[in-house]
Amino acid sequence: MARRNFKVLYVSGEVSPFIRVSSLADYMASFPQALEEEGFEARIMMPKYGIINDRKFRLHDVLRLSDIEVSLKEKSDMLHVKVTALPSSKIQTYFLYNEKYFKRAGLFSDIPMGGDHKGSAEKLIFFSIGVMETLVRLGWQPDIIHCHDWHSGLVPLLVKTRYAHHDFFKKVKVVQTIHNVHRQGIFQSKVFQKYLPEDVFGGLEIQGEEVNLLATGIKYADLVTTTSKSYAKDISHDPELSFGLDKLLLSRGDRFHGILNGMDTRQWNPLADKLIKKRYSTEQPEIKLENKKVLLEELGMPFSEEIPLVGVMANVHASQGAELLKESLDKLLALDIQLVVFGSGDKEYEQVFVDAAAENPEKMAVRNEFSDAFFHQMIAGIDIMLLPAKIEACGMIQMFAMNYGTVPVAFAGGGIVETIEEVKEDQGTGFIFTEYTPEALLGKIQEAITLFGDKDRWARLVLEDMGRDFSWKTSAEEYSELYRNLLG
Repeated sequence: MARRNFKVLYVSGEVSPFIRVSSLADYMASFPQALEEEGFEARIMMPKYGIINDRKFRLHDVLRLSDIEVSLKEKSDMLHVKVTALPSSKIQTYFLYNEKYFKRAGLFSDIPMGGDHKGSAEKLIFFSIGVMETLVRLGWQPDIIHCHDWHSGLVPLLVKTRYAHHDFFKKVKVVQTIHNVHRQGIFQSKVFQKYLPEDVFGGLEIQGEEVNLLATGIKYADLVTTTSKSYAKDISHDPELSFGLDKLLLSRGDRFHGILNGMDTRQWNPLADKLIKKRYSTEQPEIKLENKKVLLEELGMPFSEEIPLVGVMANVHASQGAELLKESLDKLLALDIQLVVFGSGDKEYEQVFVDAAAENPEKMAVRNEFSDAFFHQMIAGIDIMLLPAKIEACGMIQMFAMNYGTVPVAFAGGGIVETIEEVKEDQGTGFIFTEYTPEALLGKIQEAITLFGDKDRWARLVLEDMGRDFSWKTSAEEYSELYRNLLG
């Protein structure tokens, strides 16, 4: 007998190419497609931020999804929904919109991110309840609602409280995935008390006077996952690496799983990538050099085939390696390299890197504004990718890099050790430092520079990286089994 095609709704605060802040957006661009290939019917819901261009992404209104009432504790607001297909697929992506909440350019931001606490909290509550009400109006009943990071951490609680006795949601299971345990969605509890009914507010994970939305999602989900087995072990056993969530995660027992990320090898393919200037493959890897020329020209830096170009692509925060990069910067710039930093975040760190680039214009450049085209061109153009984050759930950026023949140098945190094999003699795909110090980072960068000077060995390393299989196939099969076991 044929297996039933279960329905899965994916809820996320970001999905590439519509909006990208972190690697979660890249994950959401490919993961639902991989699960469709495993026999699931997938759809996506996300906020319609004011900066998302309707015309560019062909968003259109759905008449029957207009004027959906979203009831908060003391008032109601109206929700409107736009829809488009996820590029390169037929997956319906629904954009939840209300001008009051989403016309402004800002995304969700919590207290540690320095956000507009009341505005962001109210917006997030509206979005979460809006997901539930949109499903009812749509009449598309998912078997699983799969929530991603803290942006959707309120949804598992809503399923288990306010909507627990609603016929539409009685059989729905909820999965919560952790992509970045450092970002937990911390807000003043009084805002949630103002807008949520007592049965929902009483179920929130509250620490002192602050709500923790990621902890709430972890507590109420039927299944919790994260993006690698190593990361799952790290954050369930170490309070420092889990930022205080280790006991909660450990309490979920066999309901907590780590499954390694994959990547969309159709989108991230240097032979077919329309966003890079010169396409190449393992048959003509030398063409990669042309992308380096283009990138350096765009950055206003001189080109030399003999000088390795090192790139850092990360959110500019201490946990993502900004402090380590700052501590290492002077000695990095003293090496015979060029350096480009691409990312935004903590303004204090941003300014340090901007000032250093201004003082060393031929050796360093900084880009804070995100664009898909630059993102792809940089991955194709740099020789070495430096990943200085103290703990990396898994991410996909090192996979993108290797697929494009860009060699990673990374700290051995989380899923890094599952995706990068340490270079030893003629084996391996990258360089891993195990002590979180400037000295260890610089030591591995120096090893990479030395190998870069040996053109034959470097060429073999580039080909080895480009030949690795980072497709979703194995991971999608693991998720498929988890889903089916959860649904019985």
